[in-house]
Amino acid sequence: MEFKNPREELERFRARLTVAGGFVLLCFAALLMRFIWLQIIQNNYYTTRAEDNRISLVPIVPNRGLILDRNGVVLARSYAAYTLEITPSKAKNLDQMIDALGQIIEVQPKDRKRFKKLLEESRNFESLPIRTRLTDAEVAIFTAQRYRFPGIEIKARLFRQYPGGAFASHIVGYIGRVTDHDIDKIEKQEQEANYRGTEHFGKSGLEQKYEFALHGIAGFEQVEVDAGGHAVHTLARTAPIAGNNLTLTIDAELQRIAETAFGDRKGALVAIEPSTGGLLALVSTPTYDPNLFVDGIDSANWRELNDSPDKPMVNRALNGAYPPGSTFKPFMALAALTVGKRRAEQVIYDPGFFNFGGHTFRDDKKGGHGSVDMYKSIVQSCDTYYYALANDMGIDNISNFMAQLGFGQRTGIDIEGESEGILPSQEWKKKRFRKPEQQKWYAGETVSIGIGQGYNAYTPIQLAQATAVIANRGVMFRPHLVNYITDTVTGERTKIEPTPLRTLDLKPEHLDVIRDAMIGVNKEGTGARAFAGAQYIAAGKTGTAQVFSLKGADYKALGVKKELRDHALFIAFAPADEPKIALAILVENGGFGAAAAAPIARLVLDYYLLGKRPPGPAKEDEAASEDSP
Repeated sequence: MEFKNPREELERFRARLTVAGGFVLLCFAALLMRFIWLQIIQNNYYTTRAEDNRISLVPIVPNRGLILDRNGVVLARSYAAYTLEITPSKAKNLDQMIDALGQIIEVQPKDRKRFKKLLEESRNFESLPIRTRLTDAEVAIFTAQRYRFPGIEIKARLFRQYPGGAFASHIVGYIGRVTDHDIDKIEKQEQEANYRGTEHFGKSGLEQKYEFALHGIAGFEQVEVDAGGHAVHTLARTAPIAGNNLTLTIDAELQRIAETAFGDRKGALVAIEPSTGGLLALVSTPTYDPNLFVDGIDSANWRELNDSPDKPMVNRALNGAYPPGSTFKPFMALAALTVGKRRAEQVIYDPGFFNFGGHTFRDDKKGGHGSVDMYKSIVQSCDTYYYALANDMGIDNISNFMAQLGFGQRTGIDIEGESEGILPSQEWKKKRFRKPEQQKWYAGETVSIGIGQGYNAYTPIQLAQATAVIANRGVMFRPHLVNYITDTVTGERTKIEPTPLRTLDLKPEHLDVIRDAMIGVNKEGTGARAFAGAQYIAAGKTGTAQVFSLKGADYKALGVKKELRDHALFIAFAPADEPKIALAILVENGGFGAAAAAPIARLVLDYYLLGKRPPGPAKEDEAASEDSP
């Protein structure tokens, strides 16, 4: 039997006790160090983290600025309304919950589609609208049964509204939900913080061009939340600052009269104040209702707009490029006087045609106009005069002069999407075509350029700007829509000063020749019928542009498919001695300019100069039934 040594056992026990005690002390030391680290050294960090968890910073979207006409008529505004919103992370079985919700409040299929689309694009903890613009009765019904719908709540949101509906839609434009492309723009402007919580962005027109002026400055609320993320109460609030207001140069009533005058016809009208470049009206018909886009346009309405053969989404005033027809003749005559190719009193004989290179270019009047000077060539719209003139001038002289008037280049108007049009020249043709035989400019091509046909293709705003240059005695201003921007906090107005682009080197006596001939158009020429009895003197020029070649056949509007009928055009400025307004009008497939476009000009000028209101819109095919140019 072996006996244990008590002394050794005691030593071992003491050793184990020492190790255990040391380990315990080490653990306590570690805990103490950790305590010091967390409570003292990292105190500020974790206090901030705790506050961040306790306090949520909620962005407040600012009220978007107003868009008003020159007289204070509201074209775009924002208003608050109740929405019913679902936070997906807090809701169980979304489909069943929406079905149950639909039993007490109407939820249409388009609402479900929009919600599902938003759900795919958003983060799970964001609240998403299932119904917008609730009535007071609907708010009361849901509030009474809110306990049945966890994760669904009523919120107040701002909505954009266009009171005129489709009125002036191509000017104002519309807003839509923020896309990745919009986010790129926001980041480029370093506006990420200011756009937190913002769901909409300008997509076209002034809403797009002046997005960052209209948006305003976002506000914030510091909200205390519980462990479940629910708001307990508001700790602090920084109010948002509403966006700036835009006051336009547009006259809303003039715009309305012009739009109404088109009836159901397609076309465009641009009216400019020659001395400033401010646009008084900018019409493109047909129009569209921008209110359709505010909540996200549904597929049915989008298909109707996008697939329509009338293309209502296209801004014809800026994007449509058309042959100017005979409205080009006053500019051709001014070019001839300026480069010395014609004198005003110089006479040619018009037999009703012009032969060149084995091809016969026919005048619109059988038998011709006889002896024709420059005045008569404009008043009676003699094609033969301009066939010969274009041939004598050559394409380079024509192109160089027309470029000074702004043809074939963007005007710089303050909305996006403007087209350049086509100002034909030898250089243009070389760039336009690939094959060498197509790149050569033929002299015969110059002949048709003289009457505004051939490769000529200009936008209505270019035509209006060039007309304003003649009216303003050679001084060209950049067309613009915004008159001034108002700061909604200070009330300070920032004027958009007129921008003179250039002053053309034109002789006053040459301008007088063109003005007098354009006055003659409305007194004794092709515009006389439309301006009979006018209480002011207006200078104008009618135009008719071919859509397709008749190959020598007679033109009968009612015998041609509507989409193949000629375009009707008219340019004018008035009063002729001290012009206050210059305009260009295009009626697509309208027939003769004198019958379709000139009467619209008369209605517009009567209102702007005299305050006279028209009786009603023109009737479809009324112009096409006329058979005089």
